[in-house]
Amino acid sequence: MTSLTQPLRDEHRELFPHIVQLKTTADLIGGPETGRLAEGLNEAYEFLSGQLLPHAEAENTALYPVVARLLGGPQATATMQRDHNAVHNLIEELGTLTGEFRAGGQAGIENSLRRVLYGLYTLVSVHFAKEEEIYLPLLDAGLTAEEAAEMFERLEEAAHEAHGAVHA
Repeated sequence: MTSLTQPLRDEHRELFPHIVQLKTTADLIGGPETGRLAEGLNEAYEFLSGQLLPHAEAENTALYPVVARLLGGPQATATMQRDHNAVHNLIEELGTLTGEFRAGGQAGIENSLRRVLYGLYTLVSVHFAKEEEIYLPLLDAGLTAEEAAEMFERLEEAAHEAHGAVHA
């Protein structure tokens, strides 16, 4: 039997290889393959800003209010929203560092690049696990099929709006 929240689990499964790639890219820093590193940094930033941030914004808009209602208050999702804020800040920092790297400043920013990439990998991995192990079972148990369908419709709309705002 498929759970009501399977679409979100599937989306996480599609996003996760990109999250793992953050660690792989960080592992290239300081090595001889600067071309591969440059490509990895560009791909990481494009994924994070173009896919992950809209995903997070959609969750803030459409998923977390439902979880908060089921848990009895808006503060129930505050820690997860804080994760999203931290991810956003790290993505901005990665954008700045990637620009510096393109300008030829690899030697001075290697530690910062590692910190940001490994930090994003860890933070997003743990964040996904918290959602899948805590929030999604709660939603599976607490929502009707109709409520879940409405929530996913709102998630889709919010993701589309957030994606449009990123590319505007």
